[in-house]
Amino acid sequence: MSDQPIPELDPLLLARLEALLFVAPGAVAVNQLATALELPLRDIEQGLSALEMLLNRPENVRGLRLQRHYGRVQLTSAPEMAPLVERFLGLDASSRLSRAALEALAIIAYQQPVTRPEIDSIRGVSSDGVLKSLLSKGLVQEVGRAERPGRPILYSTTTDFLQHFGLNALSELPPLALETAPEAQPTAAEILKG
Repeated sequence: MSDQPIPELDPLLLARLEALLFVAPGAVAVNQLATALELPLRDIEQGLSALEMLLNRPENVRGLRLQRHYGRVQLTSAPEMAPLVERFLGLDASSRLSRAALEALAIIAYQQPVTRPEIDSIRGVSSDGVLKSLLSKGLVQEVGRAERPGRPILYSTTTDFLQHFGLNALSELPPLALETAPEAQPTAAEILKG
């Protein structure tokens, strides 16, 4: 992203977007920004892209990032500033996630929206307690119900999830490496026949 030139845009638009995102209590819908600034959605998207590029340029050491999640955007602190921010805010290490929580969270992140029975099936154990913990930490949310018998709750990640892991968008998750069956090894009889 840093190799791309920042498009020529009205610096006032960038400043206005930055100001609105700074005072917003959380993630904001892009169309809400367009309404507030009385500009077309296309102009807002271009402005957000330029702001994102500006904040992510390695030569511009910045403490903020633009985070996108399901059509909503917000300013967040840069991931590399996490230790400083945690120390300043007095956050302790008790907010660390257990291995079980990380497993469930990974399943939700890659499969979302996903139901608890689907999570349980992949993990091989009940995820009730883990889901309650992730919900209370604000890392996952209920996003509806599946259209099948029992209408199980569907879960997805939140913007807090992105912040916790220093991501700007779900597209930044590393590719999921699925285990494949090892290539068939020749038997001793096949080797001797050769």
